[in-house]
This record gives sequence, C-alpha cells and structure tokens, in this order.
Amino acid sequence: MSTENKYSSIHYNSYLQVDKITSAQNLRSDEMGLHAHDEMLFIITHQVYELWFKQINFELKSVVRDFSARQVNEKNVGIALSRLNRVVEIMKLLIQQIGVMETMTPLDFLDFRNYLFPASGFQSFQFREMEVMLGLKENRRTTYNNKPYHCVFASDKKEALENLEKTSSLFDLIEDWLERTPFLEFGDFNFVAEYQKAVRSMLDKEKDAIMRTDILSDESKQMRLIMLGDTNTYFANIMDEKRHIELIKSGHLTLSYKATLAALFIHLYRDEPILHIPFQLLSKLVEIDDHLTTWRYRHAQMVMRMLGKKVGTGGSSGHEYLATTAANHHIFADFHNVSTLLIPRSELPSLPDHFRRNLGFYFSAVNE
Repeated sequence: MSTENKYSSIHYNSYLQVDKITSAQNLRSDEMGLHAHDEMLFIITHQVYELWFKQINFELKSVVRDFSARQVNEKNVGIALSRLNRVVEIMKLLIQQIGVMETMTPLDFLDFRNYLFPASGFQSFQFREMEVMLGLKENRRTTYNNKPYHCVFASDKKEALENLEKTSSLFDLIEDWLERTPFLEFGDFNFVAEYQKAVRSMLDKEKDAIMRTDILSDESKQMRLIMLGDTNTYFANIMDEKRHIELIKSGHLTLSYKATLAALFIHLYRDEPILHIPFQLLSKLVEIDDHLTTWRYRHAQMVMRMLGKKVGTGGSSGHEYLATTAANHHIFADFHNVSTLLIPRSELPSLPDHFRRNLGFYFSAVNE
C-alpha cells in the first residue's frame, strides 16, 4: 500500500458516520401519528448508553486478555489500571445521564410508553456481556420472571453469552493473579502468623479500653464486648482456611482463601513501592462495583418515580426487580470486605529488612 493511499484525507462527518448516527432515532409515536416530544430524549439517552457499554466492554476485553497470561507482565498491570480507571469515569457518566432522563416527567413518559412494549433495558446484550466479563455468575443473579437472564435474547446472542460464561471473568483472573502473590511467606517471615498476633494484640487493647473506661455504663460495656466478640469471630472465620472454604461453598464468600490473604497483604503494606499499583488496581475494582450499584439504584429510583408500582414494559416487576439487583448483584464484594480485616499501621507487623528490599526499589553502590 502506498503512503498516499495509507494517509489519505478524511472528513469529520464521514469518519464518525454522523449521518448514520443522527438518522437512527425513529420515534414510534410519530409512526402511530401521536408525536411525543420526549421520546427523542429517551431514544438518544439509551443509544448513548449502548455506545458507552461498547467502550467499557472494549476496555474490559483488553484487561481480561492481559491477565489471561500465566505470568502477567508488570507493565500490563499499569496499563490495566489506566483502562479500569477509564471504565470508572465512564460509569460516572452513566450515572449522570439518569439526571438528564429525569428531566422527563412521568406524564411525558406515558405519552409514548405503551408503544415500547415488549422492549426493555433487560434486553441490552452489551450490558449483560459487561456483567459476565466482570464476573457476575448466573447462580448469583436475581432471576427474571423465574427464567435465565439470557432467555430474552435471540439464539446467537444467547449462545454468545453462554460461551462467555465458560471463559475466565475479570474476577476469576484477578483471583488467580492474587493467588500467585509470592510475599505471603518469605524466608522466616510468615504473614499469616504475624498478622494473627497483631490482631490478637489489637483486640486485647480494645477490650481493655472498654473495661477501663468510666464513660460507658455496664450495659454499654457488655454490648460493645459482644460486638468485639463478633469482630473476633469474623477475623477467625476468614483467616481459617477450612472455615473460609465452607463460607465459599455456602455462598457467603466468593474470593478464595489465598487470594483474600494476598489482597489483605496488599492493602496493609500498600505504602511499599511494589504494591502501589496492585493496591490501586484492587481499589478500581471496588469503585467499579460501587458505581455499578449506584447506577442500578438510581435506575430503580427513576423507574419508581416514572412508573410507581407498574409492571415494566419487558414484563418484570419494574422497580422491585431493579432494586433487588442493586442490592444483590455485587461482583467484588469480598474486596470491599477486606477493609474489615485492616488493622492500624501502628499494629502492623514489621517487615524484615531483606524482605522490604524485595518490595521496594533497592540500589547498591559499588566502588570501581
């Protein structure tokens, strides 16, 4: 191919296919002979959602590809972080778009709602693709009219989602990556043993502080001691491998024992240079979960405002179904829960010098 052909000029309009995009809004109300002004807003908002879903999925596919390698290139971890940060920023826009939609009143929506049957946002293939790639498993989903979530799709889309579910999700790949963390045992340093000592010391100090204070009544002291006991039980359950596995089998946890320990280590020692980016990466996963939950919740509240308790156009229970997904469809909840296991920096076990050098940027000067 010649340079002239390779770098031929192109016009803004043709490059972005503006005419195709701006001619893709076909108002059903006009087809019915009863023009509804706000249907244009409704269509464009949802089309923009689909474009952003496409960009999110494009970013997620690249991150999944990089983390699918048995040995993840450290440079790719930084690239993944920047792309997940982009996903977070896009999700912020998705939430803000609900405010634009809410400029439409319930009566405005009712002007054209009946023309949408049986279309529904539940039929967004790209949104389901995003959920699966992130790691939302079918057995953890709220069912749609007691049917599989992909029942609303044509056979080719349904097959594509089923095939995607058979591959490793971002959650699966991050879990595998964490399980390969080499720092939990290093020479004579055993992170779990040292951490458990620190936890016992911290809880003993808290118990002593409760017992010694003159501010609390005996009843309040007893209540706080019970709460402290519950905290101790939580620590014990998570840190005991057999109990941890039981909690996974019962559906109370999803992240493996070893991956949980690695995530905890990264959070506790995040000030070490080599752990900066891994900590930020785990934080981005939590942010994605937070923003996705916020979007679901805002969507549910908007539907309540627009429809009250009416059934959704796709046949779901409307607000009730959406509110349930906001409450239950958390993907990275166990990464959130790592915060429960954190202890103050003052209680952190000191890392041996030879170990710390492996976590930082170490240079030795050699006299020539």
